[in-house]
Amino acid sequence: MNKNDVCILIPTLNEGKTIGGLVNEFRSMGFSDILVIDGHSTDNTVKNAESAGARVVMQSGKGKGQAVSQAFQLITSNYVVMIDGDGTYLPEEVNKILEPVTTGVADHVIGNRFANYQKGAFTGLNLFGNKILNTIFGFAYGMWLKDILSGYRAFNTDAYKNLVLNRTGFEVETEITVECVKKDLRIVEVPITYLARVSGAATKLEPIRDGFRIATTIYLLARMHNPLFYFNMIGGFFGLIGVLIGIYIVDEYFKGIDHTPLTILATLLIVTGIQMFIFAILSDLIVSLHRENMRSIRKIQKDMEKT
Repeated sequence: MNKNDVCILIPTLNEGKTIGGLVNEFRSMGFSDILVIDGHSTDNTVKNAESAGARVVMQSGKGKGQAVSQAFQLITSNYVVMIDGDGTYLPEEVNKILEPVTTGVADHVIGNRFANYQKGAFTGLNLFGNKILNTIFGFAYGMWLKDILSGYRAFNTDAYKNLVLNRTGFEVETEITVECVKKDLRIVEVPITYLARVSGAATKLEPIRDGFRIATTIYLLARMHNPLFYFNMIGGFFGLIGVLIGIYIVDEYFKGIDHTPLTILATLLIVTGIQMFIFAILSDLIVSLHRENMRSIRKIQKDMEKT
């Protein structure tokens, strides 16, 4: 691997305590193309990054997702390593992250933080939330990964140039993973070390709010990849509510009490649930056909590139 073919991408926002040391470590290992895309930090992040030898670009919008999307448009390297600038990941593990993409085993590599994390790196709520989100992702996309939210990743050209990213916030890691699954890119997870944040460096993640946004992203993006999951969740919700109301109506009926309006409501909810199940089956057939067509088109494109 020629290290000049690798771009180290570091999205930052007020990472002045750690960014300088991070850039210096990568440069000491021979990586010269280090792109720091900054979200208008109010501390000395930009100054420290430039002093350490990184190329700094100010993002045009707000949020980590927008920063990553903008950076991918600027990069022309064969390989990209994305790493958070908060000092929670080890630069010396970059070769472990890069190896699957540089050897052609994978198009996208995710560093699994749960393989080896330092005490204090996760709160109990973080661990529980990550487990729930990874499980939801598995049901929605049929790929059971251990850490879809990891900020330490590697991409080859096929991966980062073909990703269509629309999420602007911390949902970007989820969207990247979903995009790779949708485009049949080969994903490999490798074990990495995850450190506790540096003292005085506050986290910008709000577990409840951002966890809800990530779960919503997983669900909404499933509409175009796994409509069975998407519509069956809706159908199951309406059907369950209808059945529960129906049980109440029947119980009241045996007591001599009629609930005509509730009976109509329960019937409508159950019928709506059944319709959602039908939509799910029809949508899945359409998506499956589209997926096969896209695979054929990508295969033809790759064959043409080889010739």
